[in-house]
Amino acid sequence: MLWTILLVAFYLLFPALVIWLGERRLAFIDRIGAIVVCYAAGLIIGNLRIIPASAAGLQDTLSSVMVPLALPLMFFSLDIGKWRQTGGRAVLSFVLEVIAVVVVSLAGFFIFRGGIGPEASKIAGMLNGVYTGGTINLAAVGAALKVDHTLYLATNTSDIVLSGLYLLFLVTIGQKVIGKFLPKFKARHGKTAEIEVEDYRSYAGFFRRERFVPLLGALGLAVLIAGVGFAFTLILPGQWGTITAILVITSLSIAASFARPIRRIRLTHQFGQYFILVFCLVVGSTADLVRLFTVAPSVIGYVTLAIFGSLILHVALAAIFRIDTDTMIITSVAGICSPPFVPMVASALKNRDVILPGVVTGIIGWVIGTYLGIGISTILSAAGF
Repeated sequence: MLWTILLVAFYLLFPALVIWLGERRLAFIDRIGAIVVCYAAGLIIGNLRIIPASAAGLQDTLSSVMVPLALPLMFFSLDIGKWRQTGGRAVLSFVLEVIAVVVVSLAGFFIFRGGIGPEASKIAGMLNGVYTGGTINLAAVGAALKVDHTLYLATNTSDIVLSGLYLLFLVTIGQKVIGKFLPKFKARHGKTAEIEVEDYRSYAGFFRRERFVPLLGALGLAVLIAGVGFAFTLILPGQWGTITAILVITSLSIAASFARPIRRIRLTHQFGQYFILVFCLVVGSTADLVRLFTVAPSVIGYVTLAIFGSLILHVALAAIFRIDTDTMIITSVAGICSPPFVPMVASALKNRDVILPGVVTGIIGWVIGTYLGIGISTILSAAGF
């Protein structure tokens, strides 16, 4: 009993310590990211064998609960009404980005499935999800498909490292290199539409009464939505119940975002991210470090192909449709890395005009990524691959 209490306290409170240290004390934590720290801490604790084997049930329960709670909170802040402000060229470019990701990830599936094993179709689904809309979709697809924790960790760790290299390329020489193949950006006349881009990493003011009380209400709604989703695991057999549950939770959460009072609750996205950090900590503590290194080469190769192969194909498709350099780059970032990275890349491009289309297409990716990832994995499995 004491072990159970201590372990639950560790899983639930350690991410808070990481966030506090990152914002107040240790700048390097903020630079490398709380997710990386939670994964690393979980790996160390888990592979030191200090967690008793009897804790496996608790770990499985926590990892199963965290994502269904995180999804509604992270989706509540979506403002789908902003979509109509996005230019047609940006939407076309984002569609081309999604096509590129699907094509390249499918090619990678056939190349690397031998090294990854029977869950390669699940990795394909996660990569389609994450490179359409970011980590939120990676977690959702992984939870829906019940991906092995070691494979999940290998995929997410590879994504963190390689997407960092992808961003480094884009903010340094990317515009110059890609500009050799695509036309230059032409600014539109008139006032540029602006959008407030929230700092999704900041928890400032979380415990202020005017924010904390509404957040508790949002959590209550998230629990209700997760409960509705959970009901489908009791109705449908096996993995189909889990898949349906995640899709129902995603759909209900997006529907809830249309209600303005819910959408205007501050810090719901960050609240959801906190549950994702708990999920990462639990997953890290259950992953087998030896097996992680065994599957890592194939997973790293697959993720490398997915990121840089889709970037190359996106450039080629953009050239056919005469999409300009900056629009192509910003919609690529929106898909591969998600909206919070858009302003940083727009700054490197010295082009504020692409911030709005980048953020909005990234939000579109958040919405469709889970459906796309689960759909592709299901098709590959049904086809017998």
